[in-house]
Amino acid sequence: MTVLRPHAEDQYAEELALLAKDDDRPRPPGWRLSPWAVTRYVLGDGDAISPKYIGPRRVVEVAVATLATDRALLLLGVPGTAKTWLSEHLAAAVSGDSTLLVQGTAGTAEEAVRYGWNYARLLAEGPSVDALTPSPVMRAMAEGRVARVEELTRMPSDVQDALITVLSEKTLPIPELNREVQAERGFNLIATANDRDRGVNELSSALRRRFNTVVLPVPATAEEEVEIVARRVAQLGRALELPETVTGMEEIRRVVTVFRELRAGVTEDGRTTVKSPSGTLSTAEAISVLTNGIALAAHFGDGVLRPSDVAAGIVGAVVQEPVSDRVVWREYLETVVRERGDWRDFYRACREVS
Repeated sequence: MTVLRPHAEDQYAEELALLAKDDDRPRPPGWRLSPWAVTRYVLGDGDAISPKYIGPRRVVEVAVATLATDRALLLLGVPGTAKTWLSEHLAAAVSGDSTLLVQGTAGTAEEAVRYGWNYARLLAEGPSVDALTPSPVMRAMAEGRVARVEELTRMPSDVQDALITVLSEKTLPIPELNREVQAERGFNLIATANDRDRGVNELSSALRRRFNTVVLPVPATAEEEVEIVARRVAQLGRALELPETVTGMEEIRRVVTVFRELRAGVTEDGRTTVKSPSGTLSTAEAISVLTNGIALAAHFGDGVLRPSDVAAGIVGAVVQEPVSDRVVWREYLETVVRERGDWRDFYRACREVS
């Protein structure tokens, strides 16, 4: 593939085909795989099927079971808990198409959820089916597929509420044409949201009742987070065709440790309390820091990932507010990092870029 980031159904087409071939369990109407096979695709089987999400199995089972009902699925969690990643893979496994996507922003219009018009045809012909521009949600309803809405709480409240009729009645009225689109079997909707970002619009109680909410937790242990980061960094390195680099687990574990301690406000051994910065310091940011470090090591270093390659990325991730976060970082650097004998190279590298 020459595209920078293939869709899940393209990148993992062989795994999906293998699962479909061996899947003899009951499938809900319109599904490509059974719920059991969808869960196996997401979590992996330790053999031919690679894990896409590393986390509690029950979380994935509840999410998949929700999609098999008439309730929509809301994946809720702090930034970096793989909400978007999981929603894409669920849509790919259930309906073979993860591209029916609405990206929620403060400027998202109601047409993105319902439908719009080709105004040239509208002016020339008047309202007609040919002049209609269906939204991804409308297409998913007509084709019996899974639609995705990213960052639902970033959308204006009136746009959010345009989903109420779709989710409750499984119908999208088109009053201009005196007709409606009724959802085909297999249709459902996956939304993602977090309530820690700025600019959040709370969901109305009427809309929230239409969703079954599944909270995605942050990695429970350091080892689990290290595994997630190491796996994703390796995947991204291959996808970006970065030169081969010696990526020591020591640097991955160090970045994860820094992020976890600053998030929690206490060191791993529980002996030292530290201040937390304003940023989220998510697992996704740790992956970004390490991927950038690998690029530095490959193109400007000796091909070995070293503390100097990740130091600038860590400082950039921690210091979001120039004044308050810089104080937090310097205090952590002097009271925690400096005291760790095997972190001396990392301490010096961070001091240089700070």
